[in-house]
Amino acid sequence: MRNVMLALLLLCGGAGVAQAEDGYELWLRYRPVEATARASYLAAARTLVGGTSSPTLDAAQGELRRGLTGLLGRPQATGTAVADGALLYGTPASSTIIAGLKLDLTPAGEEGYVIRSMTVDGHSVTVIAANNDKGVLYGAFAFLRLIQTRQDVTALAIASAPQHKIRILNHWDNLDRNSERGYAGLSLWNWSQLPQIDPRMIDYARANASLGLNATVLNNVNADLRIYRPEYLAKVAALADAFRPYGIKLYLSILSSAPIQVGGLKTADPLDPQVIAWWKSEADRIYKAIPDFGGFLVKANSEGMPGPQDYGRTQAEGAHVMAAAVKPHGGIVMWRAFVYSPENRDDRAKQAHAEFVPLDGKFDDNVLVQIKNGPLDFQPREPFSPLFGALPNTNAMMEFQITKEYLGFATHLAYLGTMWEETLKSDTQARGPGSSVAKIVNGQLFNHTLTGMAGVANTGTAENWSGSIFNQANWYAFGRLAWDPELSARDIAEEWTRQTFSNNATTVRPIVAMIMGSRQTVVDYMMPLGLNMIFGNGTHYGPGPWDEISSRPDWRAPYYHKADANGLGFNRQASGSNAVAQYQPGVAAQLSDRDNLDYLLWFNHVGWSEQLSTGRSLWDELVHRYTDGVTKVKQMRRNWTALRGRVDGERYNLTAQYLAIQEAEAQWWRDACLAYFQSFSKLPYPKGYAAPAHPLDYYKGLDARKNLDAKLATGLN
Repeated sequence: MRNVMLALLLLCGGAGVAQAEDGYELWLRYRPVEATARASYLAAARTLVGGTSSPTLDAAQGELRRGLTGLLGRPQATGTAVADGALLYGTPASSTIIAGLKLDLTPAGEEGYVIRSMTVDGHSVTVIAANNDKGVLYGAFAFLRLIQTRQDVTALAIASAPQHKIRILNHWDNLDRNSERGYAGLSLWNWSQLPQIDPRMIDYARANASLGLNATVLNNVNADLRIYRPEYLAKVAALADAFRPYGIKLYLSILSSAPIQVGGLKTADPLDPQVIAWWKSEADRIYKAIPDFGGFLVKANSEGMPGPQDYGRTQAEGAHVMAAAVKPHGGIVMWRAFVYSPENRDDRAKQAHAEFVPLDGKFDDNVLVQIKNGPLDFQPREPFSPLFGALPNTNAMMEFQITKEYLGFATHLAYLGTMWEETLKSDTQARGPGSSVAKIVNGQLFNHTLTGMAGVANTGTAENWSGSIFNQANWYAFGRLAWDPELSARDIAEEWTRQTFSNNATTVRPIVAMIMGSRQTVVDYMMPLGLNMIFGNGTHYGPGPWDEISSRPDWRAPYYHKADANGLGFNRQASGSNAVAQYQPGVAAQLSDRDNLDYLLWFNHVGWSEQLSTGRSLWDELVHRYTDGVTKVKQMRRNWTALRGRVDGERYNLTAQYLAIQEAEAQWWRDACLAYFQSFSKLPYPKGYAAPAHPLDYYKGLDARKNLDAKLATGLN
């Protein structure tokens, strides 16, 4: 009903911003093109001409009809003959017309597409062609994106192919529909309703396909193995059937202890013959239900989860038994490199590198080692993980976190495209200068063909999918970078803004400016200068640099910032934990340089009065950064207020409410952290900067909403 009513509104009304919107349509809004530009777009897409039908080609045709109807204001006719304004789509196998064009589709590769403006039999036409049906679908979305963002479509010569084989969302969802680190309602997967498919599932698939995402992990890495029971597997199979036309394969998280918990064996030792036989049998059972099942995602020997080390085996041996089981079916295993043991008394940032580098070359060729972007845990700013470049003989894939676990959940505006661009462009120097993280992840540097990029999803049952409108931009940016890691975060932000809000420059410019500055703003008011992991009592939300409640020494906030009377920061130089030695020498020198203020306190313990490259002391710079973060949030609020009337009321008001929360909580972060650090430095606040209010004043107003415990502040001056 939603889509029927929307179509009527689009056909009957214009593009005025007064029209109510709730964000459900994401970036696929397909609002009418201005009358002055409509004719040129109609000239490129007046009728649709396809060929042999298939579920995926039908999805492509359906999206073209839906999109062009909304954008151009009238239903698109379908035909079989070439005429002026025909939009030809298909593969050489599905369309005799496409086959007759003899296009060079080599640049499209296995999943990409070619979009060309051509003259065929004397007629001006537009062609969307690919080597397989999925490529046609991706090309259809790309063509619609051109119109949505008001690009010229009169002389097209586009060839695009994804740089990663696996482009996947990881849903940390549980069978009770709670979502770990989910801030947008319940899990999308309604297990009590399945195998009946909710239309929302199709819209989820459409959204992913529009970005070129081709895979989804349904369940939490801390897996509930009931999902492998026959009754649940039937529900998973129903989702697989629904997503298949959109090019999306399903994967499941599993535990290495599954032979015990699911199979009833007495051991899960990956070298035990009974265990090996069980994994093969289990894989056969899953693939019988879901023939194109993608494979497994595994978290092992981390945060108390079971793993091969429980039996004296390596991570590679644990991965092998699963990889061997799914390989005959074309499956893969994604083995997470997030290994974090509370028993580890060395620098936590070193553990993954220390554990996985000795295993380089020992993982099967259908295993991807899934590495978080930084060496800790999705912090607002981290250096790239030293594992990138250190595993030349291992398939290494990127793991980004789309959901903002450490950047203000759903309420703080923080565009992560800039963070991911920063990581992907980082030079590992693994094969000399120019050895970027992007070239490692896409397989170029070490000549790997099995490649991938994973994003921990931020979707839920919230009407706008992501909890806030601007969180949608992170889902969008992840998909676009998974397709092409060379894309600019700014260009992606503008694409998203034009499709989500407006193509009017007076709207686009301020929104893009807000987006592009937002992540640095959050860094400044939370953890500037390379500070990290100073959240309170496990919430991963509010400030808690004093947190001493955890019984695990390596989980206490003071472990990470090392504040004392002499200074602040974690010494990871040779005189400290020497974590910097895990990077190539040139990179190590750059990262730990005291003039590199982004990572100053990540790699160095710096005296409170030490003068920095800005001309300020560490203490004065800290005060400046925290205060500047608050100031920038206030400016974001002013910029958004100026857009009243240019953005529909519902989305405008929700964003305004969240920016108000963000301003209050930015001040909370500033005051709580500076009050704590000043108790060590004993230095006065620099001239022109107001001393913070007591942190407890902020707890009183905010604890009820965020369920934070004011006891954490006990002992503060």
